[in-house]
Amino acid sequence: MNDEFGTDLLTLVDEEGEQHEFEVLDVIDNDEGCFYALLPTFDDPQEQLQADGTYYIFEVIDENGEEQLAEVEDEALLDRLAAEFERRFEELYDEEDELPEDGE
Repeated sequence: MNDEFGTDLLTLVDEEGEQHEFEVLDVIDNDEGCFYALLPTFDDPQEQLQADGTYYIFEVIDENGEEQLAEVEDEALLDRLAAEFERRFEELYDEEDELPEDGE
C-alpha cells in the first residue's frame, strides 16, 4: 500500500449477500498467515462519526483455490494481531506528526 496514491478500498459480501465497503488500514503477512485491518466506510458522515474508528481484522483464507477474507476465530491470535496493528498505527501517526508543515 502506498498512501501517496490514495485510499485502498475493498468491498466484502456477507453471508446475506449484502456488500460492505472497507478502507484497508494495514496488512500483516507473517508465519501465522496474512491479515487485514479494515475500517468500514460510510456514505453518511453521521454514521462515520458514530462508528468511532472501530476497525476489523480479517484473515486471508484459501477456499477452493480462491482467496477470501474471514473473521479471525482464534481469540489469542486476534489479541496478538490487534496489539501489532495498534503498534504499527502508533508508529505511522507518530511519523506523520513529525513531518514539517510544508510536507518535506
